Amino acid sequence: MKLFLSLLIVVAVLGAGCTKLKDTSYRQIIGSEFVPGVTDLAALSGAAYVDWRGLLLQWNTLYRAQEVSGDEMLTPARPNGWVDGGVYRRIHEHKWTTDDDIVINVWTRAYQGITNCNRIIYQAQSGAIPVAAKDTASLIAETRLLRASYYWVLCDMYGNVPIVDRFDVPSGFLPKQSTRKQVYDFIVNELLTNIPLVSVENNAATYGKFNKWAGLALLAKMYLNAEVYAGTPAYDKCIVVCDTIINANKFILESNQKNVFLTENENSKEIIFSLPFDSKYVSDWNSFDVHMQTLEPENQATYKLQYAPWGGVCAVPQFISTFDTEDSRYQDNYIKGQQFTAEGDSIYATMGDFTGKPLSYRNYLPGVDVSDEVDGFRLGKFEIAMGATNRLSNDWPLFRYADILLMKAESLLRTNHADDAAAIVTQVRQRDFKSDPAKAVVTGAQLMGGSTYDYGLRNHLTTTYEGGNDILYGRMLDELGWEFCQEARRRTDMVRFGVFTKKSWLSHSPNGDYRALFPIPRTEIAKNSNLTQNPGYPTN
Repeated sequence: MKLFLSLLIVVAVLGAGCTKLKDTSYRQIIGSEFVPGVTDLAALSGAAYVDWRGLLLQWNTLYRAQEVSGDEMLTPARPNGWVDGGVYRRIHEHKWTTDDDIVINVWTRAYQGITNCNRIIYQAQSGAIPVAAKDTASLIAETRLLRASYYWVLCDMYGNVPIVDRFDVPSGFLPKQSTRKQVYDFIVNELLTNIPLVSVENNAATYGKFNKWAGLALLAKMYLNAEVYAGTPAYDKCIVVCDTIINANKFILESNQKNVFLTENENSKEIIFSLPFDSKYVSDWNSFDVHMQTLEPENQATYKLQYAPWGGVCAVPQFISTFDTEDSRYQDNYIKGQQFTAEGDSIYATMGDFTGKPLSYRNYLPGVDVSDEVDGFRLGKFEIAMGATNRLSNDWPLFRYADILLMKAESLLRTNHADDAAAIVTQVRQRDFKSDPAKAVVTGAQLMGGSTYDYGLRNHLTTTYEGGNDILYGRMLDELGWEFCQEARRRTDMVRFGVFTKKSWLSHSPNGDYRALFPIPRTEIAKNSNLTQNPGYPTN
């Protein structure tokens, strides 16, 4: 199914319009000669899906906004750089500005996806794309679900954003700003309206597409976060949606979590909706380069990489310390300890104070402003294929079955069904403690308790102790961290649990509750007089 990416050529051809040619072409598709059927819809809608890849993983976009701003990972200053004007430090310390990359890029790329969705809908409705009448409704419904996913990101990150639901806007059009609740209501209505109109199949033809199950997974996400987004909890609704997915018996937990993140993971029965990646077809330099951002240059020999990595991002030591070391997620998802070549020879550090000493990653970090080459466990959740280029070929599981189970568990916990929630959490944990099954068991009382995260400043300048016992349902937050680390969602979870703007970790101190939302980019406000800046941020 990764060949789906190559079909995007069709989109480029059709988007350029139809041209009458005197000769017959056997090397390209001519718009006037192409009458697409249901099997061609993937290519027609593909351009709007591509924007999700850029939104998620291009430089300083959603992945960093969600993870580097949280308590799981950061990008500290390294002996070889990674200062870049202080941008990564500002993300860690919650001091981002209205001109920072993560603020601008997430906004721009999300709206780019929305514009492409609106274009496809307009072209399908107007006949510019010659889709058969019987297929038009499903194509439009699928595209509207995809568009809702971009608005989900905007609702989560910025809150008060314009809703633009048409492509044929007049010249000089300036969209009006909607409240966060209005955006939430728009997304939920789009999902409820269009989920019944898309495919119920879960197979190669719907892989990487918004079918019924992807739409329901997004709807569950909206309901889980309804109190944050709209001011009113919707946990009962979240449970109903999760049960619909669970009772369909179309998805299962992989026997090993690692299977979800293999290079060839497109056949995983746990994945509900993924973003397909293949380095043969996805050629943007930073398309999926987490391995380049986290490994030290010497690790090129470990995986026989085509390029030397850059050595930056790593785990926050306090987060790593929350793991049970027998948990397979601790063992499999982080690169730690002595590093070796592919042939088994020891690797040695080549920069900073550890030059000439073994390159052995340790769970220690002086602070966001300084580090040695060996400091911090490195990110290894996604398999790094031997001989990989600067781009990985693993598909990105945006929605997976474990998330459905844990969304239901959290909703049960928050509606006074702690023991039922614990049974589900235990079910997910059972694959992670095969050598000691008793450790997989979690009780309702434990989930009702605080977090095991030892919050507080822990750097070479300051040490404080805050702990996590005061966090309501903190153990549930821990479970989400252990299961979904490195999956571009930590900030959202921390906000929902009231931790993101309240606790300290490593070099980060709370910097205002308004930081739960990102600012609207200054450049966007300058272009659109209808936009008002989010509270707490400068208005110009």
